[in-house]
Amino acid sequence: MPHCTRCGAAVADNAGFCPSCGAPQSSGAAGSTAPAVSSPPASAVSDTGLQENVAGLLCYALGWITGLIFFLIDKRPFVRFHAKQSIVVFGALNILHFAVAMIFGISFLTGGLGAASIGLLLSRLISLVTFVLWIVLMLKAYQGQRFRVPGAADVAESIFGKS
Repeated sequence: MPHCTRCGAAVADNAGFCPSCGAPQSSGAAGSTAPAVSSPPASAVSDTGLQENVAGLLCYALGWITGLIFFLIDKRPFVRFHAKQSIVVFGALNILHFAVAMIFGISFLTGGLGAASIGLLLSRLISLVTFVLWIVLMLKAYQGQRFRVPGAADVAESIFGKS
């Protein structure tokens, strides 16, 4: 029985594609018995199976949560840099957003409409800064750059160590 040239799974004699991995099968290659697996360079892909720039981008995808996940599972310096920065930047922005909501939310409940409107304005400003940083940091990581957020990168290195 012929086997897939990519994953080694059994395929039908006249199959155009592997039912397991979806790789295209040619008539001559489908009859081979050993899988032809090519591996990318060791520096480009890690245990996660992601290229360095994609893993760096994903460190920011869900803010500090994905930063923490990649900090724990990926040991490459580039990815760890972005994971640490993600934890510090988005963790601090989440805490700041929560604090503003709590402080000015309480003032609204006690009758201070003016303070509540200032709190709403600050909350929106923090959300805008968070969104802009999220986009910029993901783009810079995908481009393979170690873009340092002033102050946050230094705090991340002091907490987690230098990569």
